[in-house]
Amino acid sequence: MATILVAEDEKAVRTLVALILQTSGHQVVVASSGVEAVSLFRFSPDRFDLVITDLKMPVMSGQQVVKLIRETRPGSKILCMSGFSEDPIPDGVEFLQKPFQPDALLARVGRLLDQG
Repeated sequence: MATILVAEDEKAVRTLVALILQTSGHQVVVASSGVEAVSLFRFSPDRFDLVITDLKMPVMSGQQVVKLIRETRPGSKILCMSGFSEDPIPDGVEFLQKPFQPDALLARVGRLLDQG
């Protein structure tokens, strides 16, 4: 299965997303902030098959996370999530509205991982 980096500042959501993905057989690395996620990604960019990031986080937004990850590895697969409809969604990413059902998360992840 895939190695997925999850950037989410809310502990309960981060834990839930990680649990859903791990139960489905994926290896998950969690980051509690955008800064931590970018640091983990830049340290080992080829390790991650997919990045999942919240769009609204303190210090570094999900939009900034996407930009910096794409600067490091342009073809990175990214899924953004948000509970706020006014958050701008970066080009070329999948989007998942919070709250979501586990099946919806797994469907988006599966679709992204299946893409060449």
